Amino acid sequence: MTPSSALATVLVDELVRGGVREAVLAPGSRSAPLAYALLDADRAGRLRLHVRVDERSAGFLALGLATASGRPVPVVTTSGTAVANLHPAVLEASHTGVPLVVVSADRPHELRGSGANQTTRQPGIFAGAVRFEADVPAPDVVPVPGDGRAPWWRATVCRALAAATGATGGEPGPVHLDVAFRDPLAPGLDDTARLPEHLDGRPDGGPWTSVRPTVPAAPGEGIEHVERTLVVVGDAGTAGGAEAVAWATARGYPVVAEPFAGPSARAATLPHGPLLLTATGWLDAHLPERVVVVGRVTLARPVAALLRHPGMRVEVVPGSTTWADPSHVAHAVHPWTALSAEADDAPAERGAWARAWDDAGRRLAEGVAAQGLPWPSGLAVAATVHDALPGDGVLVLGSSNPVRDLDLATTGRTGDPHGGIRVYANRGLAGIDGIVSTAAGVALGLGRPTHALLGDLTLLHDTNGLLLGPDEPRPDLTLVVVNDDGGGIFTTLEHGSPERAASFERVFGTPTGTDLAALCRAHGVAHEVVTDRATLAAAVARRPEGLRVIEVPLERSGHRGAHADLRALAARTLDS
Repeated sequence: MTPSSALATVLVDELVRGGVREAVLAPGSRSAPLAYALLDADRAGRLRLHVRVDERSAGFLALGLATASGRPVPVVTTSGTAVANLHPAVLEASHTGVPLVVVSADRPHELRGSGANQTTRQPGIFAGAVRFEADVPAPDVVPVPGDGRAPWWRATVCRALAAATGATGGEPGPVHLDVAFRDPLAPGLDDTARLPEHLDGRPDGGPWTSVRPTVPAAPGEGIEHVERTLVVVGDAGTAGGAEAVAWATARGYPVVAEPFAGPSARAATLPHGPLLLTATGWLDAHLPERVVVVGRVTLARPVAALLRHPGMRVEVVPGSTTWADPSHVAHAVHPWTALSAEADDAPAERGAWARAWDDAGRRLAEGVAAQGLPWPSGLAVAATVHDALPGDGVLVLGSSNPVRDLDLATTGRTGDPHGGIRVYANRGLAGIDGIVSTAAGVALGLGRPTHALLGDLTLLHDTNGLLLGPDEPRPDLTLVVVNDDGGGIFTTLEHGSPERAASFERVFGTPTGTDLAALCRAHGVAHEVVTDRATLAAAVARRPEGLRVIEVPLERSGHRGAHADLRALAARTLDS
């Protein structure tokens, strides 16, 4: 066994012992020792390996796998610019608390700053975005019994996994192991993957046990009851949304929830809640005295406007050790345990103010159903996809228009036998990069058929996510692509006003004219064009098998009017 093979094999072995079950590899020369070690672990059934030729796609695939499973997922790259291409996924993981483990191969330390090919200063490349980082030097020889290097390698992996998962009480998130290797990078032809006995245990000869510290949650105090309280639930973790809604329901508070609050949570909240908040006349007459924000809210501008309303008391229950308060209006921040604490002053029944909100939500849902959503429009596509999914469906949302269309046009589905649709999205930084790869990671991580709703630019930004080698695990993933040939989100913003038409098309509309059918054909991906609501619903209802694209073409110019008409409907229904 070569020194580089020994280091790589120990690292991969300890990752598996620490709970890693999926790993993503982007091929390279300097990372070859890790590639061999991962392949051996895959062949032994200890983990499942995914290979991607593009590092940015590899990073987002690992992000999706970690998001779906809740387990740390390593993404392995070679040296140089390969590492830098992971930065978008690392930033997303940092802002959403996803346990992404970057393992970057590096040149030996003596080559740094020497002008050596493909060599840069990789330690610290992710700045403050990682929870832990380590700079592991290249060994010159295979460790011998008692020299302490192999235990240090294992302890370093343990510290990284503990930081990534928040096991020591910090906020979960990405970590970075920069590992240097020196030639020879390939194992000897007669080498086996089996570690020598002295590399497989502690210096005292006993079995190695991964460090898995836990920190008990501190007891929390209940939140004071205020009758006119509105609860807004954003991304609060896997089960956090349901817990927040249960707490609010027990106290008689109406709830507005984003799609990421969880299936059972959203089904129990105000239908079309974000749309309801656009009816400013009705809202002014039924203002809450307090808004409790649970988790991280990223979508609705009307929510942000309500939080900034003069005199509004805002209290926050974060889903992590930091709290979201972009307008700097929070009066109090409560620990998560406050949601499970007993409240002696909780009401016995729902008050008149809360019942008025319930009635408004019911009337608005009836109004939207009666008027319908114009076809073709992003709103109608989002609603059709949502309603056609199976009761236990999984939906990954692209940023920009798709996520907002679904937020405005749909309500939580009640009565689903499996608890409702699970919705995922990269809302840490809400970028359009890596969505195809993230969706593939979610599908593979859950082991379930998955749908994704995204725009054409989002698809084009990650076409490498369609690249799957013949030996790679293949996701059962259907991508529904709203093709409005450009940046449709900007038509709904101030840039899309008629007064700015002269400057819009080139710098905001950005049409590409890409033939998506030809693109899919080049990648060997099934493709179909759908132009009517019924056909789209039928296509979505088909169980995803393998990778396919459903393209729904529509005119970008219609977004602004469709959204304006929906807000006008809310005003007519509630303000009158």
